[in-house]
Amino acid sequence: MQRYDQAVWSESDGTRYEPLLAEKNEQSVDVQARTSLPDDVARDSVTLPELSEPELARHYTRLSQMNYGVESGPFPLGSCTMKYNPKFTEEVAALADAAVHPDRSAESTQGTLGVYAELQDYLGRIGGMDAVTLQPPAGAAGEFTGILVARAFHEHNGDESRSEVIVPSSAHGTNFASAVMAGYEVVELSPGDDGRVDLDALESAVSEETAALMLTNPNTLGLFERDIEEIAEIVHDAGGLLYYDGANLNALLGQARPGDMGFDIMHFNLHKTFATPHGGGGPGAGPIGVTEDLAEFLPSPHVRADDDGYELYEPERSIGKVHGAMGNWLVLLKAYAYIERLGDEGLADTSEKAVLNANYLGSQVDLDVPFGPFHHEFVASAGDQDAADFAKRMLDYGVHPPTTKWPEIVSEALMTEPTEMESKDTLDQLAEAFNAVASEDEESLETAPASTAANRIDQTSAARNPRLSWHALE
Repeated sequence: MQRYDQAVWSESDGTRYEPLLAEKNEQSVDVQARTSLPDDVARDSVTLPELSEPELARHYTRLSQMNYGVESGPFPLGSCTMKYNPKFTEEVAALADAAVHPDRSAESTQGTLGVYAELQDYLGRIGGMDAVTLQPPAGAAGEFTGILVARAFHEHNGDESRSEVIVPSSAHGTNFASAVMAGYEVVELSPGDDGRVDLDALESAVSEETAALMLTNPNTLGLFERDIEEIAEIVHDAGGLLYYDGANLNALLGQARPGDMGFDIMHFNLHKTFATPHGGGGPGAGPIGVTEDLAEFLPSPHVRADDDGYELYEPERSIGKVHGAMGNWLVLLKAYAYIERLGDEGLADTSEKAVLNANYLGSQVDLDVPFGPFHHEFVASAGDQDAADFAKRMLDYGVHPPTTKWPEIVSEALMTEPTEMESKDTLDQLAEAFNAVASEDEESLETAPASTAANRIDQTSAARNPRLSWHALE
């Protein structure tokens, strides 16, 4: 009989194909001969349920409908920038010509290298950076790569005593982790009363041991650092570098550039700013850009134009490779297609709509928004209500809740970012959900959600004792 894990040979033309479920009618499969695992972790056989193809298709379709995503409804997770990924970029990535093996020679992949080179140029111009590497496979990986470049720069200059990286207390947790992973001690910087960088506190924090300040602008409260030029001067006068966390770059597209503000290094979150897929643990992209003085330390290989087209080369003092090949090619291709489609005017329009949507939604919710004026996102307070309970109750109104409990400088924080993609009708729907939950009693919130496939769970137990198999549900 046909094994589950074997392909079928067609008798008509001799081609190999994957059998349909209807052709897989065995219940038990011998697996011992197919594994080299130790005896104490290997099974002799596995029993699979006998289901027809329609039954299985319906099962997974039902499961998919129980899951909430950006194609289900609004997804206002502050800081995460969860927005719709246009389908045309998927179509571009699915083109046969995009299926390029990473080990092919530069001579045979000139078109691919041309896309890389143009994307480097696009990102450099958008961020005001002189050179860009596309290798890092995620935003956090971009942070780590950027701090490694900063470290290499200081070491090359004989400045090895620089052992500290300054990070605002409201920064993304990855900022702290990236600095520590790169071998630095973190100096945490508390914000001023207005939620922005306190210049006096920064003056006290910088020293001859400062390697860099990692800063998001606008910050996690959606506030633009109006003193950014003074901030850059303070850091540079101390001999440090200014690092830009690109998480909130979609608020600035076509309006302002980190390089013009005095930033020396930055990373781009392609999933947040340029509509490539986000989440799920899959491939991502977090390119970094640097000023001219730091270009020689970028990862290798790097792409540049030569007399015959494009070539791969190693920057003179490269920190080495940080990811396989040139980065996650298809993710980069999607970002390239998105930028090409929108152009300069479209990118500027994107940021304008992101700021407009956030400010409109913020004006419609019956909650305290303690800091402003804000840009693409805002942080409201749930007040006397628990922000986590508030978020769970929002699920019963058919919308995804915002980020909760962070940044901690706002009590019971509800960090909200509607992005540029949502219509006024959708924003009104979100505002209605916010306001309805804000008016409810404590008992309704403590027992929510009531209408979802899974009701309230013990989050602590679920995190510490996950059930990773359906067998655990028996």
